[in-house]
Amino acid sequence: MAENVDLLALLAEMKKSMEKGQEEMRKGQEEMKDRMEKGQEGMRKGQEEMKNEIQSHVESKVGEIKDHVNSCIEKIEEDVQSVKREIGEVKGEVERKIEEVEDKVQGNIEEVK
Repeated sequence: MAENVDLLALLAEMKKSMEKGQEEMRKGQEEMKDRMEKGQEGMRKGQEEMKNEIQSHVESKVGEIKDHVNSCIEKIEEDVQSVKREIGEVKGEVERKIEEVEDKVQGNIEEVK
C-alpha cells in the first residue's frame, strides 16, 4: 500500500511539474506573440515612413520639374515675342521698299508720258 501512496505522490508531483511546464510554455508563447506583433508594428511603421519619404521626394522632384518646364515656357514665350518683333521690323522694311519701288515706277511712268 505504501508503494501505491508513493506512486500516487510521484504521479501528482509529475502532473504538477507538467502543468508548470505547460504554463511556462503558454507564457513563452504569449511573449513570443507579443514580440512578433511589436515587430510587425515596427515594420508597418517603417514601411509608412519609407512611403512618406518617397512621396515627399517625388513631390519635390515634380515641383522641380514644373519649375523647369515653366522656365522653359517663359523662355520660349520671350523668343516668340522677339521673333514677332523681328517679323514686324522686316515687314515694315519690305513695305517701305515696296513704296520706294512704286514711287520709282510711278516716276518712270511720269517721265515716259
